Amino acid sequence: MLDAINESKKCTIDVPVGCVIKLDGKIISATHNSREQNNDVTAHAEIIAIKEAQKKLNTSRLTNCEMYVTLEPCPMCAWAIIQSGISTLYFGSYNTQYGAITSVLKLPKLANSKIKVYGGIEEEQCNTILEEFWSKVRK
Repeated sequence: MLDAINESKKCTIDVPVGCVIKLDGKIISATHNSREQNNDVTAHAEIIAIKEAQKKLNTSRLTNCEMYVTLEPCPMCAWAIIQSGISTLYFGSYNTQYGAITSVLKLPKLANSKIKVYGGIEEEQCNTILEEFWSKVRK
């Protein structure tokens, strides 16, 4: 999760969310949100990470891969995670507005997915990064 947290800190104008995908304990993709930076509504850290990992592994299936993301995924990202076949998802902050894993929607259950999910990993640190960002935006 610390690698994902470090990725989140690379965001300049975007909501600071970082994402890392690992295979056999090795990072194969490390990304952060770039929606505003690239004027692309799909440029969430998870979507970019999935695309990079799929390209690197030359497959659409990320079976046996683990994803670490600093914020519980939204519906778009949750569905992409499920469809990619990622085996385990670790996330930091719970997303009480748009979370689609455990908070607001439960897409893995709806999809009858076997993905293992662990939330609240380094939650305090992830929350602090988000709170500092939103505090600056509101000023």
